[in-house]
Amino acid sequence: MSVLELLDAAEDVGPQAPVLELRAATRSFAGDPPVHALHQTDLVVQAGDYVSVIGPSGSGKSTLLNLLGLLDRPTEGEYLLDGIPTRDSGERERAALRAGHIGFVFQAFHLMPHRTVLENVMLATLYSGVPRAERRERAMSALDRVGLAHRTDFLPTVLSGGERQRTAVARAVVAQPRVLLADEPTGNLDSESTSAVLDLFDELHADGLTLLVITHDADVSARAQRRVRIADGHLRELT
Repeated sequence: MSVLELLDAAEDVGPQAPVLELRAATRSFAGDPPVHALHQTDLVVQAGDYVSVIGPSGSGKSTLLNLLGLLDRPTEGEYLLDGIPTRDSGERERAALRAGHIGFVFQAFHLMPHRTVLENVMLATLYSGVPRAERRERAMSALDRVGLAHRTDFLPTVLSGGERQRTAVARAVVAQPRVLLADEPTGNLDSESTSAVLDLFDELHADGLTLLVITHDADVSARAQRRVRIADGHLRELT
């Protein structure tokens, strides 16, 4: 299936399909004995959900994130993004789905230090199909959304940690993804900046964005609508 056919198929599935769905998915790594990083897992994330995945270091959080972000493939089972099976899709198709459907926020920000805040956000539009004429306007709108319209010409190196993470959020949402995947998004922030970022996530969720946040922090996890715990590669929903 070509990239265009794959994206057309995603649109044809319709809004009833879950945004993210793992079906009996596992992830193992070769060794003696093999390492079972993720045991057989079912997970459904519907449009508009706000899900946190909480667990300690070594619990399988990174493995799960890599599968959901199309950075890795399940050993067994299937992963569907907007109803489209992805396990056997080619790298070009996976990259197109990732660029068009998923926004990423990481603990380490991953901003380009010698590019301005505006340029960092605009760069994300290059891979997401945003028309050239709309890129600057979309980036400015995203920065205004996260409260950084007054920092567009600054370099990330002179921003606070909270401002850098809000820049990363603007970069993640500028192409209007179907889901935001956040990996320990408050891990490098003080308590005040953590609160500001989580308030921003609440606002994005209220606007209809689907969020999945991976964290080891119970306070961060508690802000989500649904909570899932992962331990030793096993997932269970918390009530």
